[in-house]
Amino acid sequence: MTPSAVIQVKRGIGDVIWHLPFVRAIAATSPGGRVTFLAPPSSGAKELLAAEPSVAEVLHFEHAGSELRRGLNFIRLMRLLRSRQFSRIWILDRTTRPAGAALLAGIPERIGLGLGAQRFFITNPGIDMSHFHDQPIDWLIALMAAMAVPLPTTEPSLPVPAATLAAIGDKYTPQPRPWIALGIGSSHPDKDWPDGYWADFLAALRGRTAGTIFLIGGAQHAARAQALIARSAGAAAVVDACDLRLIEAVALLRHADLFVGTDSGPMNLAAAAETDAFALFGGTPVLKYSKFIHPIVPERGSSRGGMAQISPSLVIDQVAPFLSRVKKPQ
Repeated sequence: MTPSAVIQVKRGIGDVIWHLPFVRAIAATSPGGRVTFLAPPSSGAKELLAAEPSVAEVLHFEHAGSELRRGLNFIRLMRLLRSRQFSRIWILDRTTRPAGAALLAGIPERIGLGLGAQRFFITNPGIDMSHFHDQPIDWLIALMAAMAVPLPTTEPSLPVPAATLAAIGDKYTPQPRPWIALGIGSSHPDKDWPDGYWADFLAALRGRTAGTIFLIGGAQHAARAQALIARSAGAAAVVDACDLRLIEAVALLRHADLFVGTDSGPMNLAAAAETDAFALFGGTPVLKYSKFIHPIVPERGSSRGGMAQISPSLVIDQVAPFLSRVKKPQ
């Protein structure tokens, strides 16, 4: 058991990724240099962080749902925290309930943002209220500064088990380079690209590269991948890689030469795999935590319905200089 815990309540895969540099910074100042990380099951944290040296273990907890469900989840979280007897917990969000659960669990040191009612449940002063409307990553940068925790970088650079990396490399070795991964899914309709746009882009891309195009997005997007392959034509091979496990998808992205996709979990995984990721930010703020994220935005900036304003030709023009580049072998 580690004396320090870090809890993040966001449910997405990408949320684990951009939180990772902050987890490492906290772990570096914690006894033993490691922490216990708590996150919702939908985040995939257990699989993603299996090779992460700063994380001793991952515990999953549920946070969302109806008011009744939230109440039950609150009690379960409190019991989980109490059973672990942590001496310190970091709450990497402005939400109140995890801080309240930590208080009732008897954790003596509870470090949080202190924005809103959370300030009544934590033991540090929190960050200035002027940050209330900042992006979450800016909250955490301010918290690290307030707690005098060095933050060397916001680059996640996710480690992948060597055996998984080698197995994925061997699996696709016959496929010609460059390898271009397309992240065809998203967590919300406002972040998604229309099917027609994807089909037009894939067809154009198949005529512009002699390499291999991989479609990733998880099992829930397998039917979409097959439909897009059927609608497109071109010289380049297309591989439906939606059946890969999460960490296998990261391994493929580590091997890939380029990524193109929406503001999504796969885009964050590509940045964490240190692969240049051209990301479509039509309806969401641009993420700036990694030098590997290359934003593509509508002419008038991100807004509701903005994804439809990003044309396939615009994306092709943006990625064209990268289409023949091959990374050094992993």
